[in-house]
Amino acid sequence: MLILVVGDVIGRPGRRAVGALLPGLRQQYGLDLVIANAENVAGGLGLTSTTAKALLDAGVDVLTSGNHIWAQKEIVPYLDSEMPILRPLNYPPGVPGRGYLVNGQAMVVNLMGRTFMGNFDCPFRAMDKLLAELKDKPPVIIVDFHAEATSEKMAMGRYLDGRVSAVLGTHTHVGTIDAQLLPRGTAYVTDIGMTGPIDSIIGDDAEAVVRRFLTMIPHRLSVGKGKIIFNAVLVRVDDNSGKAIGIDRIYQEVE
Repeated sequence: MLILVVGDVIGRPGRRAVGALLPGLRQQYGLDLVIANAENVAGGLGLTSTTAKALLDAGVDVLTSGNHIWAQKEIVPYLDSEMPILRPLNYPPGVPGRGYLVNGQAMVVNLMGRTFMGNFDCPFRAMDKLLAELKDKPPVIIVDFHAEATSEKMAMGRYLDGRVSAVLGTHTHVGTIDAQLLPRGTAYVTDIGMTGPIDSIIGDDAEAVVRRFLTMIPHRLSVGKGKIIFNAVLVRVDDNSGKAIGIDRIYQEVE
């Protein structure tokens, strides 16, 4: 099975990159599943039904998210609909939406870290519970771990090594160079990176971000402009065992 996982898609530039590149990548690699983190798709903060549909129409199969999933209240009713959108699994019970779904022969899980992120349920124990209680799990399991701390992401990779096919980090928007196969057969990368404007600070207008650091005065940030980068990882998984047999970075630019 060939699975493409796209890093945090930022606003209109990110949507444009996905629309421009994904159809060709699906054909080039014969992709079986495409996942994209979409929590920054609507103007750089949150997700709407319209922006979600734009990514799905471009060829994404499953949309994951993170701490910004609630930023656009319009999306909340869709979290319990047939639209393939995930919010992190380790929110407290009773929260709208779902933290995992099965797509064909693969299960996609969305987790969120706690270090520097907030007071959420333990993502390690939430994943233990899911794996223990879910009946008829497919062999291929892909985890989007939306977290800030590098150490927490690495700990999750090691904790789930051999129990899932891939643990792929999102949230920091800066791609890391540690894509690897862990000893028991789990593909891992600390952060996929973002799909959005390269002339920016993690997707936002650079001048506005610098001004915020200099003044410490909160103000709205706008999405950056100019050349766009597309960051993703391609994970190869053995269909029968669920073990990863390869992970490669895909980095392309869009004018």
